Amino acid sequence: MSDLRARFNSANWMQILQAVYQRRWPSGEALAIAQARDPYWDRFVRKNSFEAFTESMMVAIHEETHMWDLDPSRTRWNVHTAAWINASRQDLRVPLHGGFPRREILPLINDRLSDSMDDIYLRDRTQGDYRLQGVLAELNAGLTGLPAVTVLQEYIKGVGASNARDIAATNLRYLLLYLRVAKDRHPAYWAKIKSEPKLRELVLTQFLRTAYWLEKSAPYTGKLGSPDADRITATNYAPANIAILEEFTGRQVRTDTQKHCTT
Repeated sequence: MSDLRARFNSANWMQILQAVYQRRWPSGEALAIAQARDPYWDRFVRKNSFEAFTESMMVAIHEETHMWDLDPSRTRWNVHTAAWINASRQDLRVPLHGGFPRREILPLINDRLSDSMDDIYLRDRTQGDYRLQGVLAELNAGLTGLPAVTVLQEYIKGVGASNARDIAATNLRYLLLYLRVAKDRHPAYWAKIKSEPKLRELVLTQFLRTAYWLEKSAPYTGKLGSPDADRITATNYAPANIAILEEFTGRQVRTDTQKHCTT
């Protein structure tokens, strides 16, 4: 990266962004190419130094994932969604069938490990009303924001990416709890979504992706996340959460050292 770092300036940042990820994370390069003409990059990218630039990639890639996923040409809110998974896979027209407000999962959270995000996404009057669309969208953006900085961790010196692991772990928490509430309190909705193969496959993929990137980023706890990320992850592997995941997806996941795999 030393040659790219030396060449970086506020005018060539997109070229450097694509070159950096071509070497370290090709899926990030592909997303950057797909979104290169989006005018909102400038809101998210810091250009005053290479280190600030790499740190800002957590937010920039997270938000550009939202821009790609939620483009009206791909997503019809609460009806079907899209998800940029990686350079070779983008899920399209994944059925959602509406759902129920995500704030309904709050009674199942009996700790304060995700409290700051719970305030934003669950307790907020507007955000708390978001349904499965919102849950999946935030998780997918978190699952691009985390690798975006994990692969560049040696250049990150500040705190701008310091909750990347927490975001991924918390949004997986929300998805698992949402499925539990769906089954227990909304059986008709549960039956609808459980009959959708594309949605079941997306849920499994996101669970495994979260496991993979939390493992890869674990050595950088501190600069890429707090210790609470691992504590939240431990709760995500509670028997009730693994049971709902496996019932919904029809697949068994590993809970040993290969958590990013199925059995």
